[in-house]
Amino acid sequence: MQKDLSNYRKSYEKQELLESNCPENPIELFRIWFTNADNSETVVETNAMTISSIGLDGFPKSRVVLLKKFTWEGFIFYTNYNSEKGKAIEATNNICLSFFWAGLEQQIIIKGNAEKLAENLSDGYFDSRPDGSKLGAWASNQSAVVNSKQELEEKLSSLEKEFKDKEIPRPKHWGGYLVKPVSIEFWQGRPNRMHDRIRYTLAKDFSWKIERLAP
Repeated sequence: MQKDLSNYRKSYEKQELLESNCPENPIELFRIWFTNADNSETVVETNAMTISSIGLDGFPKSRVVLLKKFTWEGFIFYTNYNSEKGKAIEATNNICLSFFWAGLEQQIIIKGNAEKLAENLSDGYFDSRPDGSKLGAWASNQSAVVNSKQELEEKLSSLEKEFKDKEIPRPKHWGGYLVKPVSIEFWQGRPNRMHDRIRYTLAKDFSWKIERLAP
């Protein structure tokens, strides 16, 4: 089967990104863009982001997860530490996060180092989750091969009975990561493929170098 996509093209014309509008710290620009996207009717899940890591098999792998918090330090998400993703980060903690908000013609690409959150912080977030999500963290041996969907459903049903009317604790294999950025690129689509690309790079003195990249 063959399908020619060479005629798929779109002119990006909504906004522009100028150095004069870039604050010294990229987290502040991220906050501005994120807030704008969150208030936009064109973006469905503002906090959906792609995480790319280098797997134990040597191949890069990308998947979409949800950003749960961002601070001046970096970006926080939660996962199963024993998952394929968790094992990849344990081996090589250099990862990439990316956001694409098509309705705004914007991308943000973040390179950084992932480190586990303190256990009390993971506990606090876990406690805020619905019971169903808590039980899901116990029921799923994430990324492992399973014999059937029924096997997973039976495991969840068993856990529902086990924890009925009880507090559900956080599994030790489940928790958060903080991604501390070393580079953040903001991409704004422009006409004629002359896109605006502004990259912030962390310097040794912890200041940020701002550069424009060719589209």
